[in-house]
This record gives sequence, C-alpha cells and structure tokens, in this order.
Amino acid sequence: MPEPNAPAVHLRDVRLQRGGRTILSGIDLLVPTGSVTAVLGPSGSGKSTLLAALTGELRASQGSVDVFGRPLPQRQRELLETRKSIGVLLQGNGLLTDLTAAENVALPLRMHTKLPAPVIARLVEMKLHAVGLRAAADLYPRELSGGMARRVALARALALDPPLMIYDEPLTGLDPIASGVIMSLIARLNASLGLTSIIVTHHVHETLPVADRALVIADGRIVFSGTPAELQQTTDPLVRQFLDGRPDGPIAFDAPQREVA
Repeated sequence: MPEPNAPAVHLRDVRLQRGGRTILSGIDLLVPTGSVTAVLGPSGSGKSTLLAALTGELRASQGSVDVFGRPLPQRQRELLETRKSIGVLLQGNGLLTDLTAAENVALPLRMHTKLPAPVIARLVEMKLHAVGLRAAADLYPRELSGGMARRVALARALALDPPLMIYDEPLTGLDPIASGVIMSLIARLNASLGLTSIIVTHHVHETLPVADRALVIADGRIVFSGTPAELQQTTDPLVRQFLDGRPDGPIAFDAPQREVA
C-alpha cells in the first residue's frame, strides 16, 4: 500500500547505465501524487531509459528510486507485485492480434486475479466504457483505427486499477484529432480516477496543456524542471532549441551518445 502523503515517484541522484555506458546521471525527480508530469526531450535523450528505471526494468547504478514512498524491490517476485500498481501504455500498444478488444483488456485480470468470469466481464465493460469503446468490445486489433487501438491499450493498462500510470510516447502514429482525443482522455481519467500520470513524450505542444509539471531531458541530464508556463518562458538555449525545433544549437543532430561524468 502507498505510504500516506508520499510522492508518487521520487528519484534521488540517480545514474542509469546500459552496457556499461552512462545514459542519464544526477537525476532528481519528484512527482506529486495526483499530478500529471510531462517528461520531454528529443529522440535518444534517455526518456525510455528513465521509464525503464521507473518500472524496475533497469536498476539504477547509483541513487534511489521510490514509488509511493517505498524503494522499488530488488527481488523479482516483489517487483512483479509492485508493478501491478503501475500501469504502462506502451508506444506500440502491445495488443495481441488474435484476441478481441475485450479479451485484450481482460488479460491482466485473468493473469493476476482470481475473479470469476462474470466479474471480469463486467470490469472489462467498465474499462472500455471509460475510454469510449464499449461498442468495440468484439473487434480485433486489425479492425481498429490507430486511435481506437491506443484507447483499448489504455483500457488494458487500467484493468488492475493502478494508482500510477506511465504513458510511453502515447501520440506516436496518431493524427491530430486522435492525438487530441488521447490527451483529453489522459487528463480526464487522471482527474476522475485520482491517478498520478507520467507522460514520456517529445510531443511538446500537445502535452503541456494537460500537464501540471514538466521536465526536459537532454545531454544526459534534466535540463529543466518546472511548470508548463515556466517552460514556455525559459531562455535556456538548449531547452529553446528543443521547444522551437531548431536544427542548430547545443543539441547535435544524430550525434553519438555522450558519456556523462
């Protein structure tokens, strides 16, 4: 159970490495419970590496990672139990093509609970209704539009009622209308279900309107942390290059990953 009044996520002086190479260093992050936090940055900046640390997939080589006031467990069984409280919307949806929308949403409930079939069916109906797709229950992923498939994946991520939701590039491959639907849905579900949401993305302008806090990752570190309004007003050259989409600036295009001291 979450510790009372604890932040949803708290990282202290975290260093993250892959293959012996430092990807992120000196990461300090506090995500208040009930908030929507946008983790922004250019491609290859380490956003997915940070996500892996939040879910326990990647262990920090330095520092601490707490979720709801408790360190992420080291033992696999305890970690799997903790992960039930973390819903993840994958960038590629991860829907099983031979299962219907309803069957995809039911999968976590069948795997991690002993609920009877009628109860699972009712919960699946409720989750699909929450994302506006109750009528699509019997459709297969190939019969869904990109936006519909993303909403089914969201319903599945919410199946176990996790208090923390992490969205990995939720707008990838979606048109502007579908993107607007998804972002509005994220904000509405966060408020109505009392969730805490972390949106990992490079889609700045679509994400900031629903975010309470924003941070920018670049050059192997957090280069900005504050409110969306403060982010829009920043004059930092590195952050401005990312926000304005400028090809020239401190962030080199297609450059080798830098080693962080």
